[in-house]
Amino acid sequence: MKNNKISMLELLKPRRYRFLIPGILLTLWSCNSNKKTTVFEYQNENLSIEKRVEDLIKQMTLKEKISQMRFDAPAIERLGIPEYNWWNECLHGVARAGEATVFPQAIGMGATWNPSLIFEMGTVVSDEARAKHHKFVEEGKRGISQGLTFWTPNINIFRDPRWGRGQETYGEDPFLTSRIGVNYIKGLQGDDDKYLKVVATAKHFAVHSGPEKSRHQDNYQTTNKDLYETYLPAFEAAVKEAKVYSVMCAYNRYRDVPCCGSDLLLSKILREDWGFKGYVVSDCWAINDFWQEENHGVVKTPAEAGAMAVRNGTDLNCGNVFDPNLNEAVLKELVDESQIDIALTRLFKARFELGMFDDPEHVKWSKIPYNVVASDKHLALSEKIAKQSMVLLKNDNNILPLKKDIKSIAVIGPNANAVQSLLGNYHGTPHNFITPLKAIKDKLPNTQVNYALGSDIASGWPTLNHIPASVLKNGNQSGLKGEYFSKRNFEGKPTLTKTDSIVDFIWTPVRPIKDLKSDVFSVRWTGDIVPEQTGLYRIALKASSYGKLFVNDSLYVEFSADHEPQTRYFDLELKQGKSYPVKIEYHNTLSDPQAHLLWAKLNEDLLTPAIEAAKKSEVVLLCLGLSPEIEGEEMPVELEGFDKGDRSSLKLPKTQIELMKKIHALGKPTIVVLMNGSALAVNWAAENVPAILEAWYPGELGGKAIADVLFGDYNPSGRLPITFYKSVTDLPDFKNYNMENRTYKYFKGDPLFPFGHGLSYTSFEYSNLNIPEKVKINEGIEVTVQVKNTGALAGDEVVQFYLTHEDKQDESPIRTLVGFERIHLEVGETKTVNHIIDADQYASITPEGEKLIESGNLLISVGGKQPGFKGLANANSTEVLSRSILLTN
Repeated sequence: MKNNKISMLELLKPRRYRFLIPGILLTLWSCNSNKKTTVFEYQNENLSIEKRVEDLIKQMTLKEKISQMRFDAPAIERLGIPEYNWWNECLHGVARAGEATVFPQAIGMGATWNPSLIFEMGTVVSDEARAKHHKFVEEGKRGISQGLTFWTPNINIFRDPRWGRGQETYGEDPFLTSRIGVNYIKGLQGDDDKYLKVVATAKHFAVHSGPEKSRHQDNYQTTNKDLYETYLPAFEAAVKEAKVYSVMCAYNRYRDVPCCGSDLLLSKILREDWGFKGYVVSDCWAINDFWQEENHGVVKTPAEAGAMAVRNGTDLNCGNVFDPNLNEAVLKELVDESQIDIALTRLFKARFELGMFDDPEHVKWSKIPYNVVASDKHLALSEKIAKQSMVLLKNDNNILPLKKDIKSIAVIGPNANAVQSLLGNYHGTPHNFITPLKAIKDKLPNTQVNYALGSDIASGWPTLNHIPASVLKNGNQSGLKGEYFSKRNFEGKPTLTKTDSIVDFIWTPVRPIKDLKSDVFSVRWTGDIVPEQTGLYRIALKASSYGKLFVNDSLYVEFSADHEPQTRYFDLELKQGKSYPVKIEYHNTLSDPQAHLLWAKLNEDLLTPAIEAAKKSEVVLLCLGLSPEIEGEEMPVELEGFDKGDRSSLKLPKTQIELMKKIHALGKPTIVVLMNGSALAVNWAAENVPAILEAWYPGELGGKAIADVLFGDYNPSGRLPITFYKSVTDLPDFKNYNMENRTYKYFKGDPLFPFGHGLSYTSFEYSNLNIPEKVKINEGIEVTVQVKNTGALAGDEVVQFYLTHEDKQDESPIRTLVGFERIHLEVGETKTVNHIIDADQYASITPEGEKLIESGNLLISVGGKQPGFKGLANANSTEVLSRSILLTN
């Protein structure tokens, strides 16, 4: 037993208040201050966390307890508890907290099929998270996106390609999702026996994958078989294997009950069946849906909603229902205060395990220096992941890789130079924006690079650029007058006044006012817009925190961005040479301040310049796809093919199809690069364009990865983590959550490109497949195969193991991924790959949702792709071997 006693000499040391004689509350005086400081038993690091948490909670009033169950928990000064904001994101790098390394979007992480690499990424991201958090605390900052509890990863199954948030997932397969998710969680939470590095959060629990526009009302039903075969495995792995500390419950209802108030999901499955010991956080404002009639409306009042959530296992509210309504709920005996204490115990246990109430010198993770943030090492890892995520979908006649000695190349398309399509959603602020255009110019300094936009990303969604200084006037000067205030709401006199040529600011890490330590400041820009051409313009303000935009003294844009930058726009007819007074009011409270004044002239001819660029080039690179500005979380966007963040069509937008056909008609060698977060039915391109590269939203260095693949400096090796279908008509109704005819496991049609598909610049041969002819049930199946690089280049192969129940074709998946391994092979090199398929993996899931292992015939397929496809859907740079075995009693 440890000796908890502390000498009086220790207690009298200046400013030392962390320890005390157990059981005694002491009041001390600072030697350098007249301020009285109270030391509590919970501050004794020598006590167990359980005792410390118990001591803290028993000293709190009911009101104080409830205040700590909201995401923006206030300080309780009398108990020495600092304020804490639980809301942080690190989907693919620390997000919304200023400078950070931006890695490829999550769907690209899935396309690497490389869990160990994603573990490395998790370690790097949590390094940056820790370094940033401690710097924030030193600066007295404890706001949103500045803590250590991260609402990542999103391990929902990407069951339908229409879902706008599918980009946040690792794909459509539960096993691949679990392997990537478990490794990312482990990398984030660290390996220390005493302290968590950060808290990871598996979300959204459960049965959640769109539609976005009705997520607050929808009530999903599934069979038990689908629940346990598809929707729960990744969450179970996160809890049991990765020991994820937090789970976020989903917006929707499942089997008539809101997920954040579901006894089945949160109490029985999560805690009783899986033994989850951490805390559950609601999705943001999800509990409001419980009582709002236009949403779930399952209870009448906020007090009932809060009580329902807490009774059934939701501990933390991202929203405003718990505080103050839980007070009323306790008084009305809708929920017992002891249940409040249980939730609070879980929450404070997390804060203690993060070391938040201990001397930072004792916390291993507090010593990570700030210079790791966006370091060269971390940027190199981002580039490596981007390269491994690239999926070569098609390469007729080996048109790729391109030669570097070409004299001219046309780089065309809405994603050729689009910054946002590098980043995806939920991202940080990077140092680099290496678009495909920039990367190709850098790679080919002696080549004429002819760039043209070619088309908008979609009809009605123009490409916005910063309004240039040439049309902004501040008296006789070009630009706008900027008045900078060191306080919010333009209080007092400006600290700084200057002319800004354009409004294009990302103040990270340096703030606009010298020596400003706070995140709170405001800016007012005034002047005139004097357009050089008459026309209809779209004018937009993109900013973090709070913004207003006035033209002609009329307020056109006003918004509050409480956690990430927002873009708001309007369309206005402007006349050449006429002055239009403009005013922007911006004030910041977040740690990644930015402001941008943008515009685009509508109805311009973008096609003609693209055709001219292509005509004078040897090769054409078309950078097409989607944008996180039109696919994502619950958006106001309504365009042809897009619906409030989701998609209503799988095709490329018409503007891009027209561009592609016009360029192809010129007869030039043409390559299509797709940048997107979800599957695209690029049927015409697949039939007519010789090469297609899927690049996803590839991170801040994504353009460099694309260029390296196109010009042969990297051999592509990514594999699709989702199925590319030919049409939305191939799919069931979006709101139908039964898995019939969805994903590679159950889809009975012909995909355009199947799950697991991906080409290489080299070729791989499989031989000597060794599997026992018979295996006793409940024993592992040992599989051995040799893989040889038979091509002319070194490269990576993703060896995939699939299993089919031959006797149960009508009631089981067509095939199931049960293993994979990414290996590197030099030219002519052969490696032996060994894999064991566990009994749990060949078990069938019964209609009741239970695992059943019984005798029968299994077909096992091993190769660099799924078996059984022809034509484009069949990757010709690899192969598959299959063998049947018998499971016996």
